[in-house]
Amino acid sequence: MSRQHKPLHTAEVTSSTKTRASLEDEIRSRAFALYQERGEEQGHDVNDWLRAEAESHHNRAHREAA
Repeated sequence: MSRQHKPLHTAEVTSSTKTRASLEDEIRSRAFALYQERGEEQGHDVNDWLRAEAESHHNRAHREAA
């Protein structure tokens, strides 16, 4: 069975793209801060990214709930 999808308007796509870019910037900034907090010790980039990603999603969920 085929599902019909509602077409996205340009404004919706642009808004979604900006939101995603904003989230990625937030994660990147936090991951870099974690790297700096550890004294710029290399080899933890994936863990820093995952921690920053989890924190960002957690913080956004709390902001949206408020």
